[in-house]
Amino acid sequence: MKIFVPRNKRTQRPHVFVLVVGLTFLSLLVSAGVRATPGVLMMPLQETLGWSRSSISISAAVGIFLYGLVGPFSAALMQKFGIRRMLIGALLLIGLSALLSLDMTQPWQFFLTWGVLTGFGTGAVAMVLGATVVNRWFVARRGTIMGLLAASTATGSLLFLPGLAALVHQFGWQAAVMAVAAMTLILVPLVAFFLPEHPQDRGLVPHGAAPDHAPLRYMDQNPLQTAITALVMAARKRDFWFLFATFFVCGFTTNGLIGTHFIAICADHGIGEVPAAGYLAMMGMFDLFGTTFSGWLTDRLDARWLLFSYYGLRGVSLIALPFIDFSPESLTIFGIFYGLDWIATVPPTLRLSNIAFGEHSAPIVFGWIVFGHQIGAACAASLAGLLREAQGSYQDMLVLAGLAGVMAAFLAIGIGSHRNLPKPVS
Repeated sequence: MKIFVPRNKRTQRPHVFVLVVGLTFLSLLVSAGVRATPGVLMMPLQETLGWSRSSISISAAVGIFLYGLVGPFSAALMQKFGIRRMLIGALLLIGLSALLSLDMTQPWQFFLTWGVLTGFGTGAVAMVLGATVVNRWFVARRGTIMGLLAASTATGSLLFLPGLAALVHQFGWQAAVMAVAAMTLILVPLVAFFLPEHPQDRGLVPHGAAPDHAPLRYMDQNPLQTAITALVMAARKRDFWFLFATFFVCGFTTNGLIGTHFIAICADHGIGEVPAAGYLAMMGMFDLFGTTFSGWLTDRLDARWLLFSYYGLRGVSLIALPFIDFSPESLTIFGIFYGLDWIATVPPTLRLSNIAFGEHSAPIVFGWIVFGHQIGAACAASLAGLLREAQGSYQDMLVLAGLAGVMAAFLAIGIGSHRNLPKPVS
């Protein structure tokens, strides 16, 4: 793929960088809201259509699984065909598949639309998109920008929930589906007309780069081959498996468990859908601050010890959750604490990936690591539903997830332990 590099490369047009980050943020925000929508639909579909909670959970788990599997291939396709084309295609797929689900009456239709099709679509509008944009447009402050973009994936999944829950409560589940489709399709023309592909297209170099910065060049290679080659290369390194395992736990303890089942957990304690979604929205707001701050810290501190802190604190909070009284005060404290730590793991994980695998391969390898995140989320989404039906309680699932978080904290210390990590460019 040829990249045009103009002769006079400028570095002082901050509005272009703000535009790129803003459109990427909004795309990730809406995509994450789409991925979280099955959590809002779970109770209404169970009540109005008579579907079992386990069947809905399994469909949601398939969507989460595909969301992760598509990531590394999406990153390779972005290198070949461009970010803008991939993003437009993914947004159209998400919006149209949501519209198709409006007339569903059988669980297999939910599986097809909200499991398979939106899984493929949201997989292209995921953290690999943020990683690709950050590596292409920034040299300095990568941790901070990735923290901001990563925050959008959790904030979107949580921020839209109260509004969607209110729509479901007032007008039925179809109203929430129509709102999700509209938000997705509105983004298509904005991306098509205003998102530049490369800094060089606007006569720029990446933020923080020298004026003679040489842009990354990608081989005109089959995307499938590119993604598989990156996986084979990464799998030979111990750091990949440590990053994969810790991110598995990240997904297990966030999107899969709390993101998918928190409203149902609250329902078991007599708390309605709308107030429960409000607590999730509060987590999303605090995540925006927590993950952005985590990015700032990643630009300055050892990423391994940041991960140790995040996973350890998350594990302890999950172990404590089933033993609280579920009063408004207790849930508010839990929501603030869990929100600050929701996806703060992303900036240090991407930094460790860049160090271990290089800037060229890191977005694709990071996609495979994110796949581990979504495998963990899919496992939690389905396992929690099955355990709830079998035991009538989420207690064992929450304790299990908390113990997994503590284990991930100690695994994180061993990432890159055989070498000294370079100091980030801040």
